[in-house]
Amino acid sequence: MLQGSRLRSLLQGLTLLLLSPACQASSLGLTVHVVPLKSHGGEKVHAHFSAIIPGPCPDLTGVCAVGEDCQVLKTSVPFTGTTPGSGWCARQWQKTVPSDYKAAISLGPTTEVYVSIKANPVIRENSGRLNNPPYVGLFPPLRARVNCPHHLHLSVKDLDGDKVQCRFAREDQGECVNCPQHSFIELDEKKCVLRFTGKAAAGQYSIYLMAEDLIPVPKSIKVTDNSPLSSVPVHLSLTVEESATSCSDEPVALGSTPREDTTLFVLPYQLVKFDINYESLLESVSEVAVVGPPELLRVQFKSIGPLATMTMAWVRSENSLTRLLPICFAVNTRRLQSDPRCVWLYQREMRTLPAGTELTCGTTAMTLVLPVSSLNNINMADLQLNSPTCPIAYNSTHLRATIPLAGCGTKTVQSGSELVYTNTLQSVHPFTLVRRTPSLILPLACRIKGVQAKGPQYQIGIPTEKETFGEVRFWLEFYLPGEGPLAKFTRKPVLRVLRRASERTRRDVEPLSVENTSSNTTSSISPTYTTNTTNTNTTTSSPYSPSNGTTSNTTANSTGLTTKMAVGSRINVLDLHVMSNCSIDRAEVLVSDCIESETEDFAVSSPILEQGCTASNSTLEVVTTLPNAKIYRLDLSNGQAKGNTMYIRCKVNLCIATLPSQKCPNMCTRAFTQKTLVDSVYSRSYTITSKPVSLVVTTPPPRVSTVPKPAATTVKTTTTTLAPTTTTSTITTTAAQNTTSHAPEQTSAIAAGVILTTISIYLQNVFLY
Repeated sequence: MLQGSRLRSLLQGLTLLLLSPACQASSLGLTVHVVPLKSHGGEKVHAHFSAIIPGPCPDLTGVCAVGEDCQVLKTSVPFTGTTPGSGWCARQWQKTVPSDYKAAISLGPTTEVYVSIKANPVIRENSGRLNNPPYVGLFPPLRARVNCPHHLHLSVKDLDGDKVQCRFAREDQGECVNCPQHSFIELDEKKCVLRFTGKAAAGQYSIYLMAEDLIPVPKSIKVTDNSPLSSVPVHLSLTVEESATSCSDEPVALGSTPREDTTLFVLPYQLVKFDINYESLLESVSEVAVVGPPELLRVQFKSIGPLATMTMAWVRSENSLTRLLPICFAVNTRRLQSDPRCVWLYQREMRTLPAGTELTCGTTAMTLVLPVSSLNNINMADLQLNSPTCPIAYNSTHLRATIPLAGCGTKTVQSGSELVYTNTLQSVHPFTLVRRTPSLILPLACRIKGVQAKGPQYQIGIPTEKETFGEVRFWLEFYLPGEGPLAKFTRKPVLRVLRRASERTRRDVEPLSVENTSSNTTSSISPTYTTNTTNTNTTTSSPYSPSNGTTSNTTANSTGLTTKMAVGSRINVLDLHVMSNCSIDRAEVLVSDCIESETEDFAVSSPILEQGCTASNSTLEVVTTLPNAKIYRLDLSNGQAKGNTMYIRCKVNLCIATLPSQKCPNMCTRAFTQKTLVDSVYSRSYTITSKPVSLVVTTPPPRVSTVPKPAATTVKTTTTTLAPTTTTSTITTTAAQNTTSHAPEQTSAIAAGVILTTISIYLQNVFLY
C-alpha cells in the first residue's frame, strides 16, 4: 500500500515537472539557427536563438549562466510591436550547447520556452564538411480572422542546398511540452506551408513545429530510408480575431517590395538597403512589424492614407552572427495583417588576404599593394574599383592602387562608433554567355574612430525631419462651435462633407456652406446645435460656465446665437481641433485616422476618420485657410458615446508638396497612389491622444490669481504630456488643474492632448546612397 502511494506521488511529481513550462506564458515565436563547431567535431554547436516575448520586454538576465559561452545580443533599435495584446519585443542570444540539446529556458518572470535541437554531427559525402542544419525565418506574431482561410509559407533556407521539410513537433519524442495540434491548422510538410482553415474561435494559439533537412534525391531514384540529417524548433503564434470585413481586405505589397525569400549578398562593411511599400484600402497601416538581425535600421516609416512605406538598412561590420540572416516583416492595421515575408542577408565568406598584401589608410586616401602571384588565373585587365575611371597599376610582381576617400566610388558607412570608408577591387568581365576564368572580389575598408573623424564627411546623411519641418509638435483641442482661437472659422462655418471610407471614389469633395445646407443633406448634423458656450472674452478654466461661476443655460446654433442651458446637460456638438506648431511655408497637416473611446486604453473604440475619409455621417470638416490646423465638427447626438467622458486618438503627418504650385494630396480618393506619396515630402507619423473630454456641462473650478507659464514640450518616443494649463475653450475634466490664464499669446501652446507614440525610427549616423 505504501509502495503504491509512493508511486502515485512520483507520477504526480513527474507530471508537474513536465507541465511546468505550460504554467507560464509561452513565447509569441521562436527559432534557433544552429552552427556546428569544427573544434568540437560537431558534438557541440553554436545556437543562435531568436524569441518573441509578450510585453513588457525582459532583460534576459537569466539566459546566460556564469562561465558559459553565452551572449545576449543588443541592438540600438529594438524590435517591438503593438499587436497582439499589450505588445511584444524580440530578443536574441547566442550560446554554445550540445548538438543534442533539450532545455526549458526562462525568458523573464512570466515567459518560458521549451527547446529541442537534434543536430548530431554528420560528415557530408559531397563536401567532406559537417552538415549545416536548416534556417527558418522568424515571423512577427501572426494574425488571422474567424472564417477566413489563409495560407502561410514558412521561409526556409539551407546552406548545403538540402531539401527542407517541416512537421509538427511531437511531445512523445521530447520535442515540446503541452503542445496539442489544432484541428484548424493543416501542414503541407514537404512545402513547409501552413493552412489556417478559419474554423477557430477568436483567441491566441501556439504552433510548435520542427524543420528538418534531407539530402535531395532525384525523383527517378527510389530511396527507402532518407532520414533527416537534423531537426530544429520553430514556434509560431497565431491570434485569431473576429471581423466583419471581407477575407480579401488585407494590405498588399506593391511592386518595389522585395519578393518573398529574396537573398541579398553582403560583403564586409557593405551597406544594404531596400524599401517596402504596401497598400491597405480598408484601414491605414499602423505599424510595420519586423524581426531581423541586430542593428537593422528601420527608417522613414510613412503611413499616409492607404499607402505605407519604410526603408530598411544594415551594415555588415565584424560580427559573430550566422552567415544567413533573415529579415521578416508584416504590416498591421487595426484589424488586418498583410502576408508576412522574409528577405535573407547572405554574409559572403572571405578568404584570408595573401601574404604581402598591404592596405594603408591615410587621411585622404587608402593605398593597396597586392602581390600578383596570389592572383592565379585572374585577368588583370578585368580588375577595377567601384568607379571604372580610377587607374590601377600593375607589373609582373605587384598591383598598386591609390584610392581617394572622397572619390573613385568610395562609400562611407557608420559601424558602431567608427566611420568606415569602403571600396571594392573586383573583376568586371565583358558580356559573354559562358566564362570559365575565375573572378576576384576584394572588399577594402579603412576604419576611423568616431573621435578622429572630423570635418563634413562625418556629418554626411539624409536630411532629418527637424531640418525639414523644424521642432514638430501636435496636439488636440476641443471647443464648442464658435469658440476658441479659430472661432472665426467655426462661428459661421463652411463645412466640407467628407466621403465615407467605404465609398472612396475619384471624385473630389466639395465644400458645403452650412447656411446652404438643406434638411435633406447627407450629414446627420442638424442646422441647430444644442450646446453650451461662454463669452469669448471671459477667462475661465471651463468652456461650459461663465466667469462668475453662475449657472448658464445656452444653446448655440450655426450663426453663433446662444440660449441658456442647465449645468449637467449633455453636449451634442463639439469641434475637434487637430493642431501643429509647424510654421514652415507650405507645410500642411494631414489627418489620416481618428478613433474615439470611452476608456483611456481604447480597448473598445469607434472610428471617426479612416484614411482621411469620414467613418460615418456624424463628422464634417470645417474649412479653414490655415495649413497647420484641421477642424472637424462632431455630432454627438447619435448616442454612440454612452458615458460622460470620451477619449480621441488621431494619427497625423506633415506634408510639403514638391512643387510650389501644388497642394498636398487628398487621401480620400483612389487617385492617391504610390506616385503621389513620392511627389510630396512627409514627416513621420504621430499618434496623439486626448485627455478625457467631458460630454456634459460642468461647473468651473476655483479661480486662482497666479498665471503659470506653459511647460516646455519635446517630441519623444515615450509618453509625453503636453502643457497642462487650460484656457477658456479647452475641455478638461482634471480638477487639480485650477489655473486661469490671462495671457492670450499663450493660447496656441495650450493642449488637451498627449503624444503617446512616434511611429517611426530615423536613420542616425548611417549613410545611404
